[in-house]
Amino acid sequence: MLKVSEWAHFSSYEVGLRSGSSASHILVFDRRTKRLVEEIIDAKIIMSMRAIYQSKLGLGLMDKGAKELLQSISVKQGRKMDSVESAQDIPKFVDMFKDQINLSEVKYPLDHFKTFNEFFVRELKPGARPIACMERDDVAVCAGDSRLMAFKTATDSLRFWIKGRKFSIQGLLGTEVCPSTYVDGTLVIFRLAPQDYHRFHFPVSGTIEKFVDIPGCLYTVNPIAVNSKYCNVFTENKRVVALISTEDFGKVAFVAIGATMVGSITFSRKEGDYVKKGDEFGYFSFGGSTVICVFEKDTIKIDDDLLENSARSLETLVSVGMRLGISTKKPANSELPNIKKIVL
Repeated sequence: MLKVSEWAHFSSYEVGLRSGSSASHILVFDRRTKRLVEEIIDAKIIMSMRAIYQSKLGLGLMDKGAKELLQSISVKQGRKMDSVESAQDIPKFVDMFKDQINLSEVKYPLDHFKTFNEFFVRELKPGARPIACMERDDVAVCAGDSRLMAFKTATDSLRFWIKGRKFSIQGLLGTEVCPSTYVDGTLVIFRLAPQDYHRFHFPVSGTIEKFVDIPGCLYTVNPIAVNSKYCNVFTENKRVVALISTEDFGKVAFVAIGATMVGSITFSRKEGDYVKKGDEFGYFSFGGSTVICVFEKDTIKIDDDLLENSARSLETLVSVGMRLGISTKKPANSELPNIKKIVL
């Protein structure tokens, strides 16, 4: 009865704060507990974001200096969060998200952190995020503690989630990455909220081929903006594209996207490094942000539950290391070995 009532409750809402919805929350499905979770957002913030991102007038203001204002605010906020005084905000932040931040997982006690940003990019204890099928490189895992949307193709993402009129894989990755191999590929979006563990990890094992910096804006990555038909968050925001060369998934494009209040994206690995899935890749400083992974066509089968939720415009709450999908890429040498006849 609890499950029935829960899904009835779900069906009465629009999901993901779509254009036109008046709800001041986001509904996500917790993959671990198999329950729906309400992500509450302050009503004033919702109203402000709707005024900016869901109207021509709001986006018109962006073109008249508001983009630069967001950039300036983000830089100033980043400096503030690096100050010693900012440490006094840590207890209030933890209390605000007391049901979503598990301090027993954090590597160091609260008094270890001398600034708010030190806490924001906190490390977890070894083993806090088990990696699924660690011995199998043909199984990909989730790259962040996040709300996930997964689509077989970019076309599906435009039908169910991204409403920006000009979104494309080419626009997301930029021309330097040679995105033709990704155009009909699989798209996975990991949205990190401010309360989340803000280090991101490798979803696959392989070698980092290169990094490409793409300058841009600092729009919010909240679904209100993503679902706006007036702007293209993922193709206009500041981002870094990393290409990971793998045996099981071909070349995977890993995109770290900056957002409002995110002062920096820091990587802990460099070009040429060989990495294992689940290894730490880097972190976002203060604010929520997003990672997008693009797989080449016909190289991965995303787990069914993730695709089914996404087809309903329902984000799935996942943790680093949870299973994402399995390789469908045929081995380079797929012929059967020669079998010698045995003469008796």
